[in-house]
Amino acid sequence: MVKNQNLTDENLMQEINDLHNKVSQMITESSLKDISDLILEEATRMTRSKYCYVAFVDPENKDSVGISFSHLTHWCQDYEDMGEARFKFKNDGTYGGLLGYSLDTGESFYTNDPVNHPVAHGIPSGHEPIHQFLSVAVKYDDDILGQIVLANPKKDYSDLELNIADELASIYALVLKKLL
Repeated sequence: MVKNQNLTDENLMQEINDLHNKVSQMITESSLKDISDLILEEATRMTRSKYCYVAFVDPENKDSVGISFSHLTHWCQDYEDMGEARFKFKNDGTYGGLLGYSLDTGESFYTNDPVNHPVAHGIPSGHEPIHQFLSVAVKYDDDILGQIVLANPKKDYSDLELNIADELASIYALVLKKLL
């Protein structure tokens, strides 16, 4: 069920409720990868974003493990072949940078000027340019279980896209709680 009262479009609310029902049915018979792929597909479609990264936090070592992701570098195919793109939890207890900000703080945010965001530290050589960036922590109660990151929508991000991503994160949190 849609929890966010800031979503006013009835069609959008219905789409999110339909996705919640579909994912609820998938949990018992589908893999985490299949459900993560669906979350990626719906997140990019609903927010009109070009790129997406759907990850869980490894309960063993707290690494952020991207299980479904857009290909933004030439290494992404290698990560996909391995089944994951792993971003290490640093010794200082953070993930760091723009990608790690929602994991570090538990806060959802977006920026339409990521290069000038206070925690940005650049992108790797060969990485597709990021012009807009949105990230939400996937939380169950107060536990951060994962992350959904979106980038480069057809128009700048607004609170609407952030609210959509938060709703999708709520759905994904139920999946991670059950499957991890």
